[in-house]
Amino acid sequence: MVVSIWSQKTDRSTLLKMSIKSHLLQLAKYGFFGVIATLIHLFSAWAVIYLFDASVFIANLLAFLTAFGFSYIFQTLYVFETAFHIQKFIKFFAVQFGTFLFSYIFSDLFVIQNSYLHTLLIVAIMPLVTFTIHKFWTFKEIKCN
Repeated sequence: MVVSIWSQKTDRSTLLKMSIKSHLLQLAKYGFFGVIATLIHLFSAWAVIYLFDASVFIANLLAFLTAFGFSYIFQTLYVFETAFHIQKFIKFFAVQFGTFLFSYIFSDLFVIQNSYLHTLLIVAIMPLVTFTIHKFWTFKEIKCN
């Protein structure tokens, strides 16, 4: 009897460790692709500001759309390892765009005259919120009836 209790504890402990490692690996992948998407956003926005003398909002909106496409594909396939689904796409867009707007509005609370630094602040805020929302809402399994 003692052996079976010990093995249950070991199995639970092993499962817990595996679960923690799995979540950390997922977070690392999210961070990796998030950094790439952030760089895409940042350099796209800076290019639009530089080449077209666009406003911070317009530059970041265009950059958001560019980074969004990349991010949705790689987060779906490699981070959350799930299939594409219109419901997930809509949720992903809602989270990303909502966070973008929140970041833009929040960053406007700071008086930043430099458009490049203003953009940097916007892209720094976004990843701090999105992983948890995506993990527990966007990519939560869809139940088919």
